[in-house]
Amino acid sequence: MIVESAISLLLLVIQVPATAILLSRLLKGPRRHPPIEPQQPTPELLGRISVVVPTLNEALRISPLLAGLSRQSYEVREIIVVDSKSSDGTPDLVKTTQQKDPRFRLMTDDPLPSGWVGRPWALHNGFLYSSEASQWFLGLDADIEPHPGLVAGLVKTAEAQGYDLVSLSPQFILKYPGECWLQPALLMTLLYRFDPTGINTEQPERVMANGQCFLCRRSVLAAVGGYSSASGSFCDDVTLARNIAAQGYKVGFLDGAKVLRVRMYEGAMETWKEWGRSLDLKDATTRSQLWGDLWLLTSVQGLPLPILLSYFFFLPQFPLLPVFLLLGLNLFLVVIRFAMLIAIAPSYDRTNAKGSWLFWLSPLADPLAVLRIFLSAFRTPREWRGRKYSAEL
Repeated sequence: MIVESAISLLLLVIQVPATAILLSRLLKGPRRHPPIEPQQPTPELLGRISVVVPTLNEALRISPLLAGLSRQSYEVREIIVVDSKSSDGTPDLVKTTQQKDPRFRLMTDDPLPSGWVGRPWALHNGFLYSSEASQWFLGLDADIEPHPGLVAGLVKTAEAQGYDLVSLSPQFILKYPGECWLQPALLMTLLYRFDPTGINTEQPERVMANGQCFLCRRSVLAAVGGYSSASGSFCDDVTLARNIAAQGYKVGFLDGAKVLRVRMYEGAMETWKEWGRSLDLKDATTRSQLWGDLWLLTSVQGLPLPILLSYFFFLPQFPLLPVFLLLGLNLFLVVIRFAMLIAIAPSYDRTNAKGSWLFWLSPLADPLAVLRIFLSAFRTPREWRGRKYSAEL
């Protein structure tokens, strides 16, 4: 009994402060900016946006993006596809689209210099190549499916709210049972660590961003040297956004589920490997913040289910107050976690997913998701999107 009581007190000391931090973030939800709505362009937007898309062997998934960009209207001045010597026919698909839409331009980025990761290097080249007459720079990933009213809705919202940089969270397309179960648990590691989308985060070091749809004033991007401040980052979107926020510019992270869909990875294993190794955001985070995030995730996402299961199997005959308090706290955290599924359901398209019901059991994958963040936090990627990197990065 004494041992159980002592362990319970220790766990309460660890979990109670983390729970308070989590609640302080979740309670901001009702005040968040509503999701971005698709809009039609108006004359003042004529030719104000340059779109840049980095590509490397994207032939199997870039077609929806090319078609969606062609449906954007006169607000888009140019669409620059920066290809990093793809070998799968990606340039040919771009050239075919270019014949129908002259706004498309295909370029090959320069050889990757030391200290740079491929994605920010391609975006940096695209920025340098883009027209100085454009007022906005929009970086888009090759795996997204944009609504025809994406660009107009995004720019109008950014200007109305006074943002210098704004990025969007997408709606995720799920297809297979494993990812329906694992992907929401991995996403929750982000939602637990940061303010909800649509909340203006006052601390630059806690700003979130998503490079899949990344809009920045061209003048601001020029002032910070393009992507050079995020050259060696495997989470260049967050690194760059935090650097820009630290210089006093207004940075926003909004809900884009109504204007932006994405099919990121094929199945649970690819999701675990590819997305999981960047979710720690260590390249944009100080060591103390990283350890703080790991403590919080362990406390409020990784431990609740194991604690409940262990106490239900090994519950003492006459449990003391600390045991009851610990059980109550972790039951509360599990209830919050299942309730969060209702909140994030619009962020998923499970229409054609096999085993879509597993989405509702994704809290059972939480300990694995937290483990994935730990594994990623102490490993530097040596390969990304087919490129190999040295240990210096």
